[in-house]
Amino acid sequence: MTTRKKPTDLRSHRWYGVDTLRAFGHRSRTLQIGFTREEFAGKPVIALVNTWSDINPCHTHLRQRAEEVKRGIWQAGGFPVEIPALTLSEMFQKPTTMMYRNLLAMETEEILRSYPADGCVLLGGCDKTVPALLMGAISMDLPTIFMPAGPMLRGNWRGKTLGSGSDVWKYHTELRAGNITQQDWDEIEGGIARSFGTCMTFGTASTMACIAEVLGLILPGGATIPSPDSNHVRLATLSGKRIVEMVWEDLKPSDILSRASFENAIRVMMAGGGSTNAVIHIVALARRAGIDISLADFDRISRTTPVTLNLRPSGQYLMEDLFYAGGSEAFFSSLGDLLQGDVMTCTGRTLGENIANAPIHLPDVIRPLTEPLEKEGGVAILYGNLAPGGAVIKTSAATPGLLTHTGPAVVFDDYNELERRLDDPDLVVDENSVLVLRSAGPQGGPGMPEWGMLPLPKKLLERGVRDMLRISDARMSGTSYGTVVLHISPESFVGGPLALVREGDLITLDVPGRKLQLEVSDEELAERRAAWQAPARKYGRGYGELYAQHVEQAEHGCDFDFLARDGRTADPEIH
Repeated sequence: MTTRKKPTDLRSHRWYGVDTLRAFGHRSRTLQIGFTREEFAGKPVIALVNTWSDINPCHTHLRQRAEEVKRGIWQAGGFPVEIPALTLSEMFQKPTTMMYRNLLAMETEEILRSYPADGCVLLGGCDKTVPALLMGAISMDLPTIFMPAGPMLRGNWRGKTLGSGSDVWKYHTELRAGNITQQDWDEIEGGIARSFGTCMTFGTASTMACIAEVLGLILPGGATIPSPDSNHVRLATLSGKRIVEMVWEDLKPSDILSRASFENAIRVMMAGGGSTNAVIHIVALARRAGIDISLADFDRISRTTPVTLNLRPSGQYLMEDLFYAGGSEAFFSSLGDLLQGDVMTCTGRTLGENIANAPIHLPDVIRPLTEPLEKEGGVAILYGNLAPGGAVIKTSAATPGLLTHTGPAVVFDDYNELERRLDDPDLVVDENSVLVLRSAGPQGGPGMPEWGMLPLPKKLLERGVRDMLRISDARMSGTSYGTVVLHISPESFVGGPLALVREGDLITLDVPGRKLQLEVSDEELAERRAAWQAPARKYGRGYGELYAQHVEQAEHGCDFDFLARDGRTADPEIH
């Protein structure tokens, strides 16, 4: 940057630096806390938006990391102010954290707008927390650094490496099939999550952390440092130091984010075999930045991006292995010209400069482009009369033989019916059937829960079946796997074609042709639509009612219609 701000240019100067009655109150109340004038006068005020909580095991350490961020801010001559925000705890919050992503995004934006923040460090990591914090910060457009929670350590059971999520589904299936005992299952429960931090598979949390870094909003290498590692502590302090400089430089998200940045984000998602949830989040983030990213961009980039990260659920290893292999910098560097290296980042340098010549130490973890796990990206976009607005499938975690398949539908109207009927011995189902779940979309769930990886009927598990085609308007965990079609849009709850499927209807999946088709005539579908009745909304008040009135469909990022646009609201008047 060629020009630097002066203390009188700081946004916080309007609170602290002027000679008014209100500024007197701001200064006196800061003195009340115990700070001296020298500690805050004329210095950048840095808001630490912290999603630490006792109910969020992914963020257990963020209370301490906030102190380490503050250390860097103090060292660089800033004034840190920690502000708690809503925690989105994936394992505990019901019906789903996705329902509350937009609430945290709103809270983040309003925190930064209503307080004297000149810049911010966002502390989070668990799945929806990453896009939520970034959505709010992008809309406010103050200098921003994201401080990721980092992945937890590898799991272990009897000498076998366990990955969170992926091995939960795997071994629960074996428990239901009678291949492991309840004692085995109890031991797995105690060994699969051995430290604080996010899932150590390449699920939503690590996918979104890598996306945040390639977008330029995390310091280089920060997305892949394990949460208990001392490098993670140093990352916190370095983030604190850097954000102060970013304020003086006035380096904001709008100076960093571009269409090329978001195309890089899609590229990294595809090469990593990343979470399908990232499709929704990238679209929402781009729209907040005023950049039009569509499902067509995902499919176009997927077709020219090999899967090179050998991480579960698409591959073999875990995030700790990726860190030892060279981390996110080595992963990005390995993609070569597939990434657009001339985009700006929070360092003040380009992405290309940040990752130049980053070495790869474990080539089986970060595969070369010439030896990928898959020749095309990990996610494909489908269309057809069953998904006119689009649908998503994670091809890198699917069974190849099912990627072209036709079978009869076994329909469940909601998740409660699925649980009641799935293991009924009289259920008419075989390995060629297509399991269909509806009422699981943005409004139907509500909140589009991670129900998409439907469990298989017990009688098929006992016969050795481990995968079959499953479709829904739900999402699935980034740690999940199987031949699962997700995000069908429009959702069934608002009258999308999924609402019209009947038991026994033939459904065709054609991933090479990018088709998802209900083999029923247009005339028959028209008759069914005429007889369809809209269900009642799940909420009648509060945030749930606000959500139902304003949430958009999956292909538009599930943001609120009144937030999914570029353009800042004016700063508050100070009286």
